Amino acid sequence: MPKKKLKLESLSQTHGKVEKAVTLDQVWGDTGNAKYGTLDLEKYNTYLDDLNKSDLQAHAVKIGLVPIDDRKTLVARLKKEFQKHVAQFKVKETTTSNKPIISKTVKDILSEGR
Repeated sequence: MPKKKLKLESLSQTHGKVEKAVTLDQVWGDTGNAKYGTLDLEKYNTYLDDLNKSDLQAHAVKIGLVPIDDRKTLVARLKKEFQKHVAQFKVKETTTSNKPIISKTVKDILSEGR
């Protein structure tokens, strides 16, 4: 019994990559809340606003930053580090389309060699 040929349009390809876990911590179940206590920027901003200067510097040391004397600069650095941390725990949404959109001009150019 001969095998039925598959049409090229009916075939699809996959890469097998799991899109959920980005870091090893996520594989082990870390949700990202341990380091900062939240992943919400507004809550973190409120937390930073409530800290006095010495507490802010202690928080910077806990995060891994060198504490500096200027409060504005320190808060800006802490926010930047927080945003990097949050970005690690957000999964990039990838959109896959089955067929790329090719204009008629490109199709005409590609078909010239036939």
